[in-house]
Amino acid sequence: MPRVTRPEIPDRRVCLTDFGAVGDGVTLNTEAFARAIDALAEQGGGHLDVPAGIWLTGPITLRSNIDLHLTQNAVILFSPDKDLYPIIETSFEGLDTRRCTSPINAYREKNISITGEGVIDGSGDAWRPLKKSKVTSSQWKEKVASGGVLNEKGNTWYPSEDYIRAEQLSDKGLNVPVGEFDDEFWESVRDFLRPVMVSIRECENVLLEGPTFQNSPAWNIHPLMCTNVIVNDIVVRNPAYSQNGDGIDIESCENVILTNSSFDVGDDGICIKSGKDEDGRRRAMPTRNLLIDNCFVYHGHGGFVVGSEMSGGVENIVVSNCRFLGTDVGLRFKSKRGRGGVVRNIFIRDIYMTDIVTEPLLFDLFYGNMSAVDAMKQQGNYKEPEPMPVDETTPEFRDIYIERVVCNGASRAMYFNGLPEMPVSNIHVTDCVITSRTGAQICFSKDVTLTNVTIHPEEGEPITTYKVENYKYTEK
Repeated sequence: MPRVTRPEIPDRRVCLTDFGAVGDGVTLNTEAFARAIDALAEQGGGHLDVPAGIWLTGPITLRSNIDLHLTQNAVILFSPDKDLYPIIETSFEGLDTRRCTSPINAYREKNISITGEGVIDGSGDAWRPLKKSKVTSSQWKEKVASGGVLNEKGNTWYPSEDYIRAEQLSDKGLNVPVGEFDDEFWESVRDFLRPVMVSIRECENVLLEGPTFQNSPAWNIHPLMCTNVIVNDIVVRNPAYSQNGDGIDIESCENVILTNSSFDVGDDGICIKSGKDEDGRRRAMPTRNLLIDNCFVYHGHGGFVVGSEMSGGVENIVVSNCRFLGTDVGLRFKSKRGRGGVVRNIFIRDIYMTDIVTEPLLFDLFYGNMSAVDAMKQQGNYKEPEPMPVDETTPEFRDIYIERVVCNGASRAMYFNGLPEMPVSNIHVTDCVITSRTGAQICFSKDVTLTNVTIHPEEGEPITTYKVENYKYTEK
């Protein structure tokens, strides 16, 4: 991995208020942001200072050699008016599709940064559907009273009927309509096309350092097909009920450093991706050369996650010195038949976890587009899978090294659930202590070595195996 350097930003500063902006939380400042960025770009770049205030705005498009700098009491608040966000061709959840323009976006730019101590808020509650089961009764009543519509069962709130119509045209309830549609259709389902909050696409030399990113319409931060990215000392927050409210999704990127940051979100915290199915394999851009160190993940579906959109491959990753406190899963590797792609050369060490809802370590190659909590509830109906032919659509997870993990409190110590035709392989777990309700279950795996591993289950055996080839286990 080459050294990753910070963006080169010219030593030139302008203030947002010099371009007519008003930080009263009422005035719309979309044009002021655009004028300021254009003025800096014409001079070769520099720093755009956002002073104290609440700066209501539509989308902000970053350009090369520019730093968006938020002072301590600056809040950039994105307008919930969806008509301000044009529909564009992009990628979402690993598929080529259309979405509304992201509140903060950059495309094919070089040397860009977002820095400072302020807050960036995506007004995500106006975009996201809401499941009744995820909120209190008072929160639910307040949401229903705000407008929108309910589904037939009355257990999910949607912004509009158009959102429901588009969701019904999506593959298995996912967030991308499947089929050939004209421009009129896309405009009619604008409510459904909720964007990631920060979309950095095909950019080089990117820095995010300092601010709080919160309340995104979908994923919070999404570097896509970028090289040389530094993310340091940021806070990422989404409500626990936020649908698809991931913290950061690093997709098809190369040479990335993520350090000293915290995530408290409604879906996966730190997630690594590389495209989905045929679209991802055609892109053929793995996420590679990634260092993650000294990060916290609080609420979330997973602490460190690979997949399930990993069709372009994931390789050469080090994760160290992280704390996962109350996530559904700690280390989560997920995929399914049809994805393809190879995940390999992952090195994880010095991870500390408490109150993990399911497993601190999970490999699930039968991912069913649901949380690990919901998947665990369905495992009572388990049927042994039949092997399928191996081809380009078969995902592969191998050469993964995990050491010095301590987990105090989990439902199950570990769960390896490989494919019968492609077991997870060459997995090494060393010097770990796990306290859990039940022990580890290792299925359809090959060349698994557990060395100096102690599991303290409240019930049952520490480890059970099923169709595991070349397995070695030594307890401390």
